[in-house]
Amino acid sequence: MITIDGKEYTEDQLTDQQKYLVAQVQDVNSKIQNLQFQLDQLSVTKDAFSNQIILSVRESEETAAEEDSSPDVVVEPAAAQ
Repeated sequence: MITIDGKEYTEDQLTDQQKYLVAQVQDVNSKIQNLQFQLDQLSVTKDAFSNQIILSVRESEETAAEEDSSPDVVVEPAAAQ
């Protein structure tokens, strides 16, 4: 059963060409759903990689800041007596 412009048709009411076109539309709809599924997966993956980059940069900056704030230790020779 297919509905076109609000009217229902059975398969035997359709010509071979119309059946072919219905099959094409159904196949394309299936492919669109599959591609949307893949796009959702890729979007989540991209977000995960982006978050890893952000965390890595933050950690690098924190490490650099810690190294910059470390006091310099100067060893002076003992005074001769």
